[in-house]
Amino acid sequence: MGACLGVCSVLSCVSCLCGSAPCLLCGCCPSAKNSTISRLLFTFFLFLGTLVSIIMIIPGVEKELHKLPGFCEGSGSVLGIQRNVNCESFLGHKAVYRMGFAMAAFFFLFAAIMLCVRSSKDPRAALQNGFWFFKFLVLVGITVGAFYIPDGTFTSVWFYFGVVGSFLFILIQLVLLIDFAHSWSQLWLGNAEESNAKGWYAALCIITFIFYATSIAAIVLLYVYYTKPEGCTEGKVLISINLILCLIVSAVSILPKVQDAQPHSGLLQASLITLYTVYVTWAALANVPTRSCNPTLLVRNSNSSAVATQPVTTWWDAPSIVGLVIFILCTLFISLRRSDHRQVNKLMLTEEQGAGAEEGAVESSPHRAYDNEQEGVTYSYSFFHLCLLLAALYIMMTLTNWYRPDESLQVLSSPWTAVWVKISSSWAGLLLYLWTLVAPLVLPDRDFS
Repeated sequence: MGACLGVCSVLSCVSCLCGSAPCLLCGCCPSAKNSTISRLLFTFFLFLGTLVSIIMIIPGVEKELHKLPGFCEGSGSVLGIQRNVNCESFLGHKAVYRMGFAMAAFFFLFAAIMLCVRSSKDPRAALQNGFWFFKFLVLVGITVGAFYIPDGTFTSVWFYFGVVGSFLFILIQLVLLIDFAHSWSQLWLGNAEESNAKGWYAALCIITFIFYATSIAAIVLLYVYYTKPEGCTEGKVLISINLILCLIVSAVSILPKVQDAQPHSGLLQASLITLYTVYVTWAALANVPTRSCNPTLLVRNSNSSAVATQPVTTWWDAPSIVGLVIFILCTLFISLRRSDHRQVNKLMLTEEQGAGAEEGAVESSPHRAYDNEQEGVTYSYSFFHLCLLLAALYIMMTLTNWYRPDESLQVLSSPWTAVWVKISSSWAGLLLYLWTLVAPLVLPDRDFS
């Protein structure tokens, strides 16, 4: 009897996985929107792929990857020229790139399929919100196939795809960060005005002070460790430029005219943007390929005599760990939260539309996911998958430290491309935040509330 009950339980779970999102919510959980559960499950697929990538670059696991059939075969073939290459020198790099390709292909497939879906009445919406077991099988199939992609020019070409995708995802991060900073400040200032409590103002001051103090300390450390009295001109210039830009946006945020146009703008948002800019600057300097100007430079090489004197290190460094945390927070932010600002919802294509059927669905289906998209989707399916595609490329580049093999395929080195992409993204973020401050003054006829 117990065995029969167990089989029935397994069959019910399998049928749930093959069905829609509402079936996946257990009876002990509170009611939730069908759209939210679907986004969380797709995000879970992304996190699962990220976990597999992290496992593959663990030194002990990385050394065993050469046992995969065909994984090292053809590694020395570049443009038809056979080279004597020690494949074990970059097995983890290859594995992460192929895992990143599999996740990007998976989300690109769904982004293409879900174009122009307007409501849950569209037959394609059932594919978005259900058939999870089969979607998992598709992801596994693409992943297995990706590991049989011959090297050739794949790594060098896919590196540039990763660079472009990562740059775009960093811009999405900045949009979300700016939106979060404005919402945070509005919430605390609103609480202070409603309760007439000075504690909220004190908390704002304390948090702002902590952010600026951390930023100043970090900038000092960047000058100490990533510059030299003689040389390292690039590092000095980049740190100084971003420091000046941070001072400018901080000063603009408290100008009287800006305060009149946006009463909730202030130093809290500017301090958070400054702290993030300092982090991006640090991450950029950690990719400077000059050892004398970058004490955290990682070297991955083969056992050839040409580079035997250089230490073989692991992938993990502090900027990568921080980048991984930011990646997790941003993807969860995209999956769970709808912005309080109409402009951000319009930009991120997450405007609520199907709210009309929500109340009745909640009452009739307690402790289950309910369909809140019968009248209209609450987010753009294709744009959501595009964001996850860019997130997959970003985490691929983060886990490999933006490194790529050299022409001899003997050493994985950090290119200047990574430095300039990160620095330019920090400038774009600062300009975007500056525009949110001055836009009401430049375009007074538009509503920026």
